[in-house]
Amino acid sequence: MKHFAIPVLRIFDYQKALDFYINWLEFNIDWEHQQAPGMPKYIQISSDSIKIHLTEHHVDCSPGAKVFIEFSFLKEFHKELIAKKYPFNKPTIEMAPWNAMIMEVTDPFGNKLLFNESIQR
Repeated sequence: MKHFAIPVLRIFDYQKALDFYINWLEFNIDWEHQQAPGMPKYIQISSDSIKIHLTEHHVDCSPGAKVFIEFSFLKEFHKELIAKKYPFNKPTIEMAPWNAMIMEVTDPFGNKLLFNESIQR
């Protein structure tokens, strides 16, 4: 049996979430749920093996979470993001004390995604 966790992140504006996660980071929308028009949305996004739930429901979670994402080809991904000239994020790659390259981005709602590429010795 395979086990995995899916983080749930609080969002406040559906269009801003799409601009950040879909247009800039190039996640895909797997599915969306909304009980009725005008009600909060709940969506699942993914990219390769990464899955994240985004919710407008205020009772689901609080903003300001951090998601640690194991990643490959971080330098290439960083170049792609910088080339898009997204006006609200200019991430950098840094070396972490745990022998990895890291890049952190913050979504419009204060949630952080930390992309981590371990360096083999």
